[in-house]
Amino acid sequence: MIIKFETKSQRVKGLSFHPKRSWILASLHTGAIQLWDYRMGTMIDSYHEHEGPVRGLDFHSTQPLFVSGGDDYKIKVWNYKLRRCLFTLTGHYDYVRTVEFHREQPWIISASDDQTIRIWNWQSRTCISVLPGHNHYVMSASFHPRQDLVVSASLDQSVRVWDISALKQKNANVGTSPGDEFLKFTQLNQEFFNSGDAMVKYVLDGHDRGVNYAVFHPKLDLIVSASDDRTVRTWKVSDQRAWAVDTFSGHTHNVSCAVFHEKKDMIISASEDKTLRFYDISKSQFIRSYKREYERFWILDVHPTQNLIAAGHDGGLIVFKLERERPAYQSVKNVLYYMKDKNMREVKNGKDTPAAILRKSWPGASRNMYFDPTMSFCILTSDHEGGTYELFEIKKTSSSSEEVQLKNPVRKGKALFAAFVGLQKYATLDPKDKKVFVHSTQSDRTKELNLTIGPVKRIFSAVSGRLLMTTDDKVHLYDLEQQKVISSVNAAGVKFAVWSDDNTKVALLGKHMITICDSKLDPLCSVLETIRIKSGAFDKDGVFIYTTLNHMKYCLPTGDYGTIKTLELPIYISHVENNAVTIIDREGVVKVITIDSTEYRFKLALAQGRTGDIKKIIGESKILGDSIIAYLQQKGYPEIALRFVEDEVTKFNLALECGDIKTASEVAQKLDKKECWNSLGLEALSQGDVTAVEKAYRRTKNIERLSFLYTVTGSLDNLKQMLKIANNRGDIMSRFHNSLFLGDVEERVKILQQVGQTTLAYITAKNHGLESLAQEIRNTLPEDFKEPEFDFKPSLFLPPVPILPGGNWPLLHTQEVDYTDVGEAVTELDESQFDQFGEGIEIPGATNGQPSALQPTKKAPAVSELDETGEEINVDAFDLIEMPADAQVSLTTSSNFVAPNTGRNIVDLWPLNSQFPGDHIAAGSFESAIEILQKAVGIKNFAPLKELFLSIYAGSNLLMPSTPNQPSIYIPLQKGRNENERTKDTALPKLAVPSLSDLQLQLKDALKTCSNQNTMQAGVDMLREIMRQLLFIPILTKKDEREVKETLSTCCEYVIAFRMEIQRKNIQASDTKKAAELAAYFTRCKLQNTHIMIGLNSAMAAAFKLRNFNTAAAFANRLLKLGPPEKIQKQAQYVVDEKQKNPTDEVTLDYDDRNPFVVCNISLTPIYAGSDKIACSYCGASYLPKHDGELCTICEMGTCGKKTIGLYQYANSFKSASMQEEEF
Repeated sequence: MIIKFETKSQRVKGLSFHPKRSWILASLHTGAIQLWDYRMGTMIDSYHEHEGPVRGLDFHSTQPLFVSGGDDYKIKVWNYKLRRCLFTLTGHYDYVRTVEFHREQPWIISASDDQTIRIWNWQSRTCISVLPGHNHYVMSASFHPRQDLVVSASLDQSVRVWDISALKQKNANVGTSPGDEFLKFTQLNQEFFNSGDAMVKYVLDGHDRGVNYAVFHPKLDLIVSASDDRTVRTWKVSDQRAWAVDTFSGHTHNVSCAVFHEKKDMIISASEDKTLRFYDISKSQFIRSYKREYERFWILDVHPTQNLIAAGHDGGLIVFKLERERPAYQSVKNVLYYMKDKNMREVKNGKDTPAAILRKSWPGASRNMYFDPTMSFCILTSDHEGGTYELFEIKKTSSSSEEVQLKNPVRKGKALFAAFVGLQKYATLDPKDKKVFVHSTQSDRTKELNLTIGPVKRIFSAVSGRLLMTTDDKVHLYDLEQQKVISSVNAAGVKFAVWSDDNTKVALLGKHMITICDSKLDPLCSVLETIRIKSGAFDKDGVFIYTTLNHMKYCLPTGDYGTIKTLELPIYISHVENNAVTIIDREGVVKVITIDSTEYRFKLALAQGRTGDIKKIIGESKILGDSIIAYLQQKGYPEIALRFVEDEVTKFNLALECGDIKTASEVAQKLDKKECWNSLGLEALSQGDVTAVEKAYRRTKNIERLSFLYTVTGSLDNLKQMLKIANNRGDIMSRFHNSLFLGDVEERVKILQQVGQTTLAYITAKNHGLESLAQEIRNTLPEDFKEPEFDFKPSLFLPPVPILPGGNWPLLHTQEVDYTDVGEAVTELDESQFDQFGEGIEIPGATNGQPSALQPTKKAPAVSELDETGEEINVDAFDLIEMPADAQVSLTTSSNFVAPNTGRNIVDLWPLNSQFPGDHIAAGSFESAIEILQKAVGIKNFAPLKELFLSIYAGSNLLMPSTPNQPSIYIPLQKGRNENERTKDTALPKLAVPSLSDLQLQLKDALKTCSNQNTMQAGVDMLREIMRQLLFIPILTKKDEREVKETLSTCCEYVIAFRMEIQRKNIQASDTKKAAELAAYFTRCKLQNTHIMIGLNSAMAAAFKLRNFNTAAAFANRLLKLGPPEKIQKQAQYVVDEKQKNPTDEVTLDYDDRNPFVVCNISLTPIYAGSDKIACSYCGASYLPKHDGELCTICEMGTCGKKTIGLYQYANSFKSASMQEEEF
């Protein structure tokens, strides 16, 4: 029993499956009706018009209607599309127990506690018959699926079968309407006296207590009834009589409901004893049961077409099926093998034929089927007893035939999943211990795999000698020869693994997730679905076609996915060939579905850049709808969509996106909207299309921007026109700006006069030498006006005169692909078709293509002696060079053979494919490596790198001894696992450098060495060696760069610290003050806590000896916070106590504990925050600005104060964006 859907709610009293959609109605004891989608697991709607519990529900088979009946005595008919109640039927005088639509007539039948059954016409909204006869509550009533019968169950301990053929005949002959007075009288007569439209045909007695439910079999002449006597009974009904067939017991409380299964010979019963029980009616025996812990079961419903059952209980409802419906199948070399009713069948070339018959004792339905690569053995598994398998040997009917027969099982065992891992080996997964065993097909040898990956959930076949294993959240690829997991991928809940035909890709299918990987289990892409994924298969182009519960979809290798078609029922894909998809459904029927693959073929061609295929697909079909246009725009191909879109707004936006100013201008002309012209103007301005910018500004009447455009392009004539336009518009500011741009002083003076700035107008005219105009203005000024005096000589302020007016920016002409011109297929041409291309070459001495023996032939000139028109060239017309008589000249023959150029040495390609110095050193290009190191990290001193240069060069090249007297064979060592990965475009050397993890281990050793006073200098030397080696670590990602920088920073800090410590020990006897300062500086380095404690202890002791109790106490407090050993802790506490007695410092140190600082590593003095400083170009050590250009004393390689960008940024500045995207 597999639960597919479950809800939590109040008690469910009624259920009804929708006949076509994945919906179920549930009526609650609270009066609510809920509509659920059991596939999606979501509530679609709820209805709340009943008062009190709702007990009866039913969907109409064809109309968007459902009916409900409740304890408020009402029957309501609802339209779920309109989401409301259409009308209410009243007439019952007590609780309505069940309601049901007739499958053919517009009728509803209802059963009530008023001891009657009523039949209603829901179209006329009237009661057309009342069926009295029961003398207790009528608990259920339902129509026969094919005959004119009704069965009812009552608490009077009887089951009654009613004949309603007369009612059907009457309603077929007499039309009814709500206003017919005679009908009203007839209905009243039927209700009280029963006019005989329905009569009791049989009364079935046999239950000892009340009967709660009775229903007809969907196909057989059987009735099942459920009773409070804790039994379920079946009854046989014929035309003459009815009698009891079987009684099924086992329930320990009232049986509230019992129904027949639609497709199996089975009865399902629900009881208040909290169990569901399943009975086989053909064998009259109990099969199984299902029990809830706390909830009693009240109602059941069976889906009319699918193997689904719903049960309502005190806490909600469950939708379940009895067993898995996925057939066991496998496609081998375009032949489909599948299991159906214990028979193995094969489908080849569209023919479905039996292949083998299993023994009768085969335990249940097969779950999985596996074939070995040579089709010599087959494994079948089933769910019987937790999981069993049987290994069969395959016997072919003939040597040339592919028809197979299964011999008796070679081996049996416990396993739910199996996989062939070689020609004579297979693996099984123990269902209990979750251990994997490898077996031999030839003997009983069994070997358990020693796994450390945790409990294995499933196993799948992989390439020969390997096995896929799934755990809770990962899939692992296990190599049987190496006996270890060689790769893993994060993929939770994987249920199936589907390999492509060439075994280069595998799709890992989970419940809602698909992860596509290559054969090494490196992830390529993934798809997340909201609906359960059922199956899938790869086509020849690597596109994965898969199905969900209700859709067939595709997934491209790029990760793009989409929908191909909608499915009515779940199906399982076995093979995809072009547009034909071979599927098998849950009934074991194999079909070939034709799909439209145009969309995903177009997207695939687009992703792979196959222009010819793109043109062909566009020419053959009309796929460019809104979704494809949006896809093209999203993927950066707006120029393709532009040629096919019809909507003008969309076309305009696409034209702007791909920079097609011409098309955008044409569309903007049609739309003629201000926002379009503004957008066009911005894009055209960025491209330097002055003509389009001018047009856009003119259409939007943007005077200011238009004036500025004419100014920057030097269009003085147009600028003068703008001045006139501004004058006509009365725009003073625009006139003044244009006059400034033109250098028209007289116009500016006039403008200033018009706006009342007479004084300013006079000064402007005066300074620009316009004496007559200035005098006229002076006469209008007051007599006491005093001219301003300037300390400088005014000069004429005029804009520069353009030498050459600017136009549109020059454009590079690119070859565009015309996707609208779809060429026809190339066909062979006969000779007559060449005539349409012009005159052919007339061959001397030939007639109609045949040589003539009767006509004298004339020697034709050589081709080289003919000009373009075919005339013979006069050699005497050329100025010829005098050649020596004995000159030997070899003329080229007509073979046109040109010897190929010598290929480039692979080593020469290394520096071209990389900008990392290690790759250049390996190629022997030391000069370019030095240049890179100088530019990228500012290396000044290369002497410490000499040994590393030689080591890298020697380690990346191999010299193999040859035969005697012959030079050694030179072999460059390259990266890449195979020849395809070592192409000329990606050729790189295999560098003989330690990995970053190795350097980090060396770093730990160096720190241990530094901690020893006797080997401190050796530790510093080791740290500097690590810093040198970090220069040649290949940095491919941001993560690599970050880790290298962290390691370099650690080395730098420790060299700074221990270099000061070495200096302190050398001078502590002669210069105690400087020694104390160096000890204080040591405590400010970024070191591990252990080393910080050592430094703090030294600084505390040095300060205490100088009687600097305040400073010593500061070090002591920091030391105490780090938790030193007990002895050191006592000393620190003693220093703190002494500071309380004498809080003074006798010696002034160049050290401020409250002001952050770094140490200059040449002068060994602090550089406090806010002071100027410089850093080493490589390691980042700090220095005073006076040391700019000097050699760094920490790494002994870098340059103080030189600005650099780092190796990673320098190398990536030479890469294309696509290469960087591939790395990330």
